[in-house]
Amino acid sequence: MVTISLCMIVKNEEDVLERCLGSMVGVADEIIVVDTGSTDRTREIAGTFTKQVYDFPWIDDFSAARNFSFSKATGDYCLWMDADDVLEPAGRQKFLHLKETLDPDTDVVMMRYDTAFDPQGNPTFSYYRERLLRTGCFRWEGRVHEAVAASGKIVYSDIAICHRKLHVSDSMRNLRIYERQKRDGEPMSPRDRFYYARELYYHNQFEQAEEEFSGFLEDDRGWMENNIEACRFLALCREKLGKTDQAMSALLGSMAYDAPRAEICCDLGEMFFRKGELAQAVFWYELALTRPLNPASGAFVQQDCYAYIPALQLCVCYDQMGDLLTAAAYNELGAMYKPGGDAVQYNRRYFAEKGVSQTDTDRILEKIKARFPQGRNIVN
Repeated sequence: MVTISLCMIVKNEEDVLERCLGSMVGVADEIIVVDTGSTDRTREIAGTFTKQVYDFPWIDDFSAARNFSFSKATGDYCLWMDADDVLEPAGRQKFLHLKETLDPDTDVVMMRYDTAFDPQGNPTFSYYRERLLRTGCFRWEGRVHEAVAASGKIVYSDIAICHRKLHVSDSMRNLRIYERQKRDGEPMSPRDRFYYARELYYHNQFEQAEEEFSGFLEDDRGWMENNIEACRFLALCREKLGKTDQAMSALLGSMAYDAPRAEICCDLGEMFFRKGELAQAVFWYELALTRPLNPASGAFVQQDCYAYIPALQLCVCYDQMGDLLTAAAYNELGAMYKPGGDAVQYNRRYFAEKGVSQTDTDRILEKIKARFPQGRNIVN
């Protein structure tokens, strides 16, 4: 059985650290906590789980802190987690099984990172991250949004680490670090520039964000999935700046990199819907339902774009087009993905008040299901 060193960097995490570390007791063989300047009870809480609590001066560089934490590991593999991450019970059993069965020739284990959830607790936003890394073989890179260049024998696991924040972090921190990096004259990698542009967008600096996303794409050195995501953000920037036609061009430009993602289809559907061009909106939402969901792509995956959102939006489109039966049928398709969804229940009451026949709805639904097999885009 392989051994695992849990390596963490923390600062002022007294509200979440115990939850995180508690979920890893019995899974991690060694716990290493690197504190970068806490002024609350973080160090005290960490000390109840491990004697390996270290200080590291914060220098606006996440990779430096993570590499320091990895340098203290003695297990076969390093496992990184943030303080507001948690391994939930279902994942715990899978993790213990992985420890028992992992081929020791494995260099990296990629695991799902679920970072947003619906009211029922189901993940709505997830992607894969390098989670287990052979000790002594990898280094983190990047001051912000740090990552490891995974190589060697890479294994994908469906184990999910859940990111469940309880408090708001410093919203300016990442942008501040990137701007310091620019002032210091430190070159930005394509990945850095992508995330810097995204921070500009999040801080409503739309003109500068548009410039950075455009430059990132023109440089043509980015990872394909980041290129596609950059097209989405470029479209958002242009919409904020009132450049609607250019925004649509940015979305369509994403297809130069690969077949359209469902997120892109939903964005285009929404743009046509707002313009009142319902037939075009229907085309893109229906296309979204055909797109394969591949969380292991490494992309930021909005799972609802592959099923629930297009189904519910098609319900709205057909309702506005006067086809209540088809609208009701698409609502029932949405119910297959999220039976307890508030919108589904509201729509059911609406169609009942309109006198829509359930028998006729079911007949149309069967035809829709034949076109878009239910279950293809559901992730458990």
